[in-house]
Amino acid sequence: MTGSELTVAGTPAQGTLRTVWAGIRSSRAATIGLAIVALHVLVAIAAPLLTSYAPTQSVPAEALAGVSWDHLAGTDQYGRDVLTRVLHGGRFALVVCALSTVAAVGLGTVVGCFVALRGGWADNVVMRLVDSVLAVPAILALLVVVTALGTGTWVVVAAITIVYVPGVVRVVRAAAQSVVPLEYVTAARARGERRWSILRRELLPNVADVVAVELAMRASWAALLVSSLSFLGFGANPPTPDWGLMVAENRTALTVVPMATLAPIVALATFVVGLNLAADGLAKAWGIDRFRRDGR
Repeated sequence: MTGSELTVAGTPAQGTLRTVWAGIRSSRAATIGLAIVALHVLVAIAAPLLTSYAPTQSVPAEALAGVSWDHLAGTDQYGRDVLTRVLHGGRFALVVCALSTVAAVGLGTVVGCFVALRGGWADNVVMRLVDSVLAVPAILALLVVVTALGTGTWVVVAAITIVYVPGVVRVVRAAAQSVVPLEYVTAARARGERRWSILRRELLPNVADVVAVELAMRASWAALLVSSLSFLGFGANPPTPDWGLMVAENRTALTVVPMATLAPIVALATFVVGLNLAADGLAKAWGIDRFRRDGR
């Protein structure tokens, strides 16, 4: 894959979109995974139309009710309809997941491409900072940031972004380093083009496959982190419907109304499986597994 192949027929952005779309169409796993993710997004958007209950509507007299025609997944300890809360529960996770993933991958991609193109002392300094951050377990770093800044949607987004940027920088830098020595990048430098122009027109279109896989993979990990934070009390605040928070609230009643705990777990699991299928399918279609060197 060369720079000319991606940019001659249109703008770099158009070439990037064509590359990503071609990878999706060539992989059944990626197609199925993205279909599952799209279904979750549609359900979250249409949740008010799919149920006649409000997600925070509490009926104490119906607390811990089993599965019935009125409550297809039962009720929780506060008498709230479990199915309604599961349908609405994806909204917080999806919004935080989308914002933090786009921010982390976007910033990490720019920094990774820049240091690969710049090289020298800038590359060494940035990568030593990246190594030092990656030495700290993700969940521990996340808890430190959330504890220091407090709770809230934007705090969680910022925390996940901070935690994931170093990993994205490392992966994208590795991909960009294989592009920097190629002739069309050398020619662009010889023409006196600015670094930002080379990064935008030559590097970014040719690491689009790696970035697309990073988006899918980081999104799946972000979804798990969001739910983990909610479970620990640092994410969504009650009575907000959220999958992780639902598990924390209902785990003590698992033997009484198992669906109150199992339903949000199944919803989260299918969402993460969809993202992982998309990431694995795209990675295999493009043969870019060699760029993934860290587990974060």
